[in-house]
Amino acid sequence: MIKLKNSERHVVVGLVQMRMVRSPGENVEKAVRKIREAVKKGAQILLLPELFRTQYFPQSRSTEHFQLAETIPGPTTEVFQRLARELEVVIIVPVFESHGQHLYHNTAVVIDQDGQMKGIYRKMHIPDSPLFYERHYFTPGDLGFKCFETRFGKVGVLICWDQWFPEAARLVALSGADILFYPTAIGWVSKERKAERMRERTAWEMIQRAHAIANGMFVAVANRVGGEGELTFWGRSFVAGPLGELIAQASGSREEILIGRCDLSLISRVRQEWPFLLDRRIDVYQATVSNSGADGIQPQLKI
Repeated sequence: MIKLKNSERHVVVGLVQMRMVRSPGENVEKAVRKIREAVKKGAQILLLPELFRTQYFPQSRSTEHFQLAETIPGPTTEVFQRLARELEVVIIVPVFESHGQHLYHNTAVVIDQDGQMKGIYRKMHIPDSPLFYERHYFTPGDLGFKCFETRFGKVGVLICWDQWFPEAARLVALSGADILFYPTAIGWVSKERKAERMRERTAWEMIQRAHAIANGMFVAVANRVGGEGELTFWGRSFVAGPLGELIAQASGSREEILIGRCDLSLISRVRQEWPFLLDRRIDVYQATVSNSGADGIQPQLKI
């Protein structure tokens, strides 16, 4: 049993769970208001949902949507750099990034409390399924899995579909992150049955809490909420501790400011009692860096 001691080192995470409208300007203004509200509640590191500036446009393939992309730095990052500097907080800002040579990325920008950009993460795993046609828009990330050292802690960022891949969470943990943040846009297709919806949402939550356990770190997830086109986003944003415990969780239907208090001193204590990182057998993991094992093919491990 992990017991709290006087060495507690708390960081307050604020997650913005919100509905998106057609107007990018209105979405940005709402996000700014909600961040101010979260800071009044004590938030120090704030996270917005994936692609929060617009409604979820990858439900269809259209060249017109590329007009929504912007550079980094650009208009959206400038707004939140000023806000971070004013409020003296860290803000993680998702952006549909235009990156020269007609490349586009699903990106998150980490802005420190002085308004400076600490760096960016470009989504690595890009889905391509009905109503989630992201490969039409986004080039897979080219910057790897990073840790960003901010005023309030070392943070890692992955984006939505990345949530399902334990390798990504592990690499972020090994890079030194205390908290792994997932900006997210995930929901149900309107024709799905209720039982199937519940199974999907449970799996989504379970795997991310498992990442927290397997890596002994905090995980924070900000999802959008409400109906857009044929999708209903299921909300349920949450903060989980290094043993997978739920620290805070939002509803499935309302806009909310979710506040989670994270004691970062728990990380080293949990990792000492449950030394999953220490006991890894990297000498026999070569198959995980190849495509072996897919489609029923058995990987050949070199021992």
